Amino acid sequence: MAHVQHKYTMKNTVLCCCLLCVGRVMAADSTEPRTSDFLGDATLNVISRNFFLNNDNRSENATKNYQREWAQGFITTFESGFTPGTFGFGVDVHAFVGQKLDGGKGHSGTGLLPVDSDGESAQNFSDDGGVIKTRLSQTSIKFGEMEVETPVFDTSDKRLQPEYATGWLLESDELTGIHLVGGKFTAFKNQDSSSSKGDFSGYGVNTDMGSISFVGADFTSNKNLGARLYSSQLTDTWRQYYANAYVRRWDTFVDFNIYHTIDYGRSVAGGINTTAYSLSAKHNIGNQAFTLAVQKNRGDTPFDFVGGDSIYLANSIKFADFNGPHERSYQARYDLDFVSMGLPGLKFMSRYVTGRDIDGTHAPQGGAYFPFDPGEQEYVPQQGKGGKHWERDIDLSYTVQSGPAKDLLVHFTHVSHRANEAQGGPDIDRIYFVLEYNFKLL
Repeated sequence: MAHVQHKYTMKNTVLCCCLLCVGRVMAADSTEPRTSDFLGDATLNVISRNFFLNNDNRSENATKNYQREWAQGFITTFESGFTPGTFGFGVDVHAFVGQKLDGGKGHSGTGLLPVDSDGESAQNFSDDGGVIKTRLSQTSIKFGEMEVETPVFDTSDKRLQPEYATGWLLESDELTGIHLVGGKFTAFKNQDSSSSKGDFSGYGVNTDMGSISFVGADFTSNKNLGARLYSSQLTDTWRQYYANAYVRRWDTFVDFNIYHTIDYGRSVAGGINTTAYSLSAKHNIGNQAFTLAVQKNRGDTPFDFVGGDSIYLANSIKFADFNGPHERSYQARYDLDFVSMGLPGLKFMSRYVTGRDIDGTHAPQGGAYFPFDPGEQEYVPQQGKGGKHWERDIDLSYTVQSGPAKDLLVHFTHVSHRANEAQGGPDIDRIYFVLEYNFKLL
């Protein structure tokens, strides 16, 4: 089905955002004294991350019954301040090294370490990157390889190494209570890779066609009431729009998120027209918190995204995103801070999410979600009709409060996921065990 073309493209929107920021800056007194200090405002951190991950694959068609890897990583980040003057300049640099501690060929593939063509995980891997940045008044621009955090494009940090994206990012706080963001990214480094020439993949889409661009605004003038508006574009694939509103009243926090995605250009992933939304409410009682959430995806294809954390829906959790075509899901969550029991630093969380009514049989045939299967010699949908699944997470963490090991984080998570054949996801029990310490050198 043909779609009405928008009068203004993403390029127009980003340009307008930039002009608005520049206009506000030029209206200010350019002789205003600066207090920036390139080295005085710099930070240097080394994160030591010891990561154990075990997958118990319980699906009948699993290629490996167990995947188990243990590795040690070090993430070094240097972020300078800005040089004094009207235009300030600076640099951010990061470097990573990872070492396998355990995990043979038969147990590789957890995402902690790169895997070669023979299925053997690497003994070690390393990489580095960085950005050049400039600042004018309250507006900054970065260019290079960086982590990104927005609702429409968000690199993740869930394994030994964070994900990184290469491109440019503009951020501005010229307008009181409004944080403006714009960016474009063309190359990517995945969590188990040393290369920045790869692409981020979703359920049916990926970034190997070109780039992802976005622009957005966070309205944060009131800590108890706020909103966000974003728009993104994946080359010749889709345009995506996002809105968020939240309210905090007494001990209750209510959060609403909605995405609308529609194909455009060559529509390389096929026809897409989805609206996905979630509503959650969290209520605090002393050091306990209770959360309920509902989520729905209206559309014949999954709600798709690129970048590991580019989904801010309430039921996108540790393993599953509950974003299948026509899927509706419900969550119940409990949090406990043990400080009231005389154990500061110890925290517990447990949640359960169930999803149902998945139906992928109406996706456009020949598209990414209903491809032609050469083996079957017919079109096979990515997900069938009547799909359902559930996930249960149990999380326990402790941060050392004093002594030589102060701020050492010990984190344990157990994940269980079960699904029927139509949902298509694996039956899996997963264990994460992480020891992490941040050495703040500057």
